[in-house]
Amino acid sequence: MRSTDLKQFVAVALLSAFAAGAVGSAMAADGQWAKDHPRRAEVNKRLNNQDKRIHQERKEGEITKGQAAQLHKEDRQIRGEERAMASQNGGHITKQEQRTLNQQETAVSRQIGK
Repeated sequence: MRSTDLKQFVAVALLSAFAAGAVGSAMAADGQWAKDHPRRAEVNKRLNNQDKRIHQERKEGEITKGQAAQLHKEDRQIRGEERAMASQNGGHITKQEQRTLNQQETAVSRQIGK
């Protein structure tokens, strides 16, 4: 490769990297907005509420440390699924996805304080 070709290659590579970074920043800003989308906010509010309930039940001795850990694990899996779903839909979740996540949250909720 000649030095002129190498310089052009490096310039194109740098411009591509810069453009990718700019697009990533714009997407991150959009992702912040999408996190507050009403369906996502509702799902995340339920997850946060369940987290508090688990802590309270553990504190009161209603559930064991192991049970609390398992419930937190299930909640983390639901939260991860919510994020994965949102990443497939431009930062939003569909009504059906919200329904599915709510059913999973209800199943975990029923386990708290049994």
